[in-house]
Amino acid sequence: MTPQPHSYADLGTYPDVETDIDSGTYTDFGTYMRESAGTLVVQPRMGMAHPTDMSAGLRAVAAIGVRAVGTITLDSYTRVGDHDSTRAALRDPAAAGLNGFPLVAHGPATTADVAAAAGRIPVQIRHGSARPQDIFRTLARAGLSVSEGGPVSYCLPYGRTPLAESVGNWRESTRQLADDCAALGRTAHLETFGGCLLGQLCPPSMLVAMSLLEGLFFLQNGVRSISLSYAQQTHPVQDVEALAALGLLAGELIPDGVDWHRVLYTYMGVFPSTEAGAGLLMDRSAALAVRGGVERLIVKTVAEGRRLPTVAENVHALRAAAATAAATAAHGPAADPLPWAAEVDCSEVLTEARILVHTVLDLHEDIGTALLRAFSAGLLDVPFCLHPDNRGLTQGAITENGRLVWARTGRLPLPSRTGGTPRTRVGSTELMRMLRHTAEQHDGSATKAP
Repeated sequence: MTPQPHSYADLGTYPDVETDIDSGTYTDFGTYMRESAGTLVVQPRMGMAHPTDMSAGLRAVAAIGVRAVGTITLDSYTRVGDHDSTRAALRDPAAAGLNGFPLVAHGPATTADVAAAAGRIPVQIRHGSARPQDIFRTLARAGLSVSEGGPVSYCLPYGRTPLAESVGNWRESTRQLADDCAALGRTAHLETFGGCLLGQLCPPSMLVAMSLLEGLFFLQNGVRSISLSYAQQTHPVQDVEALAALGLLAGELIPDGVDWHRVLYTYMGVFPSTEAGAGLLMDRSAALAVRGGVERLIVKTVAEGRRLPTVAENVHALRAAAATAAATAAHGPAADPLPWAAEVDCSEVLTEARILVHTVLDLHEDIGTALLRAFSAGLLDVPFCLHPDNRGLTQGAITENGRLVWARTGRLPLPSRTGGTPRTRVGSTELMRMLRHTAEQHDGSATKAP
């Protein structure tokens, strides 16, 4: 059973988790992560439109007393490059509130002032854009150097921008970010979002492969500090296997001298509707991060299934995640009935992911071009993704024991045994059941707990 030292039932105070946080400033994200070695770094998903509110959020995260990273999440207008609409919304007090921080509209000076509220912790810009040139240019001019996304992961799930256009945009903006940060004496860092495709129902091998491919794309285009993402899925042992496979494959493919680490996302699909169920899922994600050996965790809150969280709820979730991680690490593998990364057999996920990655890399020496060819041929194909540049011939399914497997492999170059017994196409009823699987499982388990 996952250690659960605290309850999410209210916003009570969590005890401090012992850390050794110095007061220095960090010119690159890798330095901060290396100095955090052995302690899970926690990070919220947070974005407010007004500079005062955003500053207050970052200040609150910096003050929690654990190893953390601050987040500035951008609004939807900025995501699609509609900066005129963002500026109009800012000028009109009666306009509907923006759903994030309008970085480009506020400009580098205001953004720098906001980021300064984080003090000694790094700040990452999160955006969701298939055309991030303006975003990267502004964040670099603001003295920041950390962002995330990718040419595939911020295109296929987010809209209808042609994949070729997204790859071109990301190639240009990645090089631009690397050069702009270097000119200011900083090291650009990009986190892949490839391990979070659509949030759910994508078998782990595809997530591992896409995370690696986007990371290699960043390296090929000038960035030398990266993080590789993976999102918590439906089965804790399978997730440990996937995280182990991600680490092993990264060790094979990432050149010496590159700074890299892994980051786990708390479940990205339909969230439990009860606070108890959400708290259980969040506890399990923090324990998974420790058992999987990752260095950073993107944390959600108990409000996730109902509304945008408050700053207090974000802070509470960060402290809870850090406490659960510390408790899991203190118990160690011997007291944990679930395996740790060093104990699992990750050969199936690793074999599939390795085939996918090398199949793509063999298509062209330019990884962006290789990605386009792979999707065009169906050699990469994201289950249940409706983007026109995705073939849509694959499907994922959840087995009776909760594992996420291939129901249909389409043209993927995977072994014939993949997915087990051949299945009929997943219909709408089964799809809806699978989408609710994790939420209902955790709501039910939390209700039954003494």
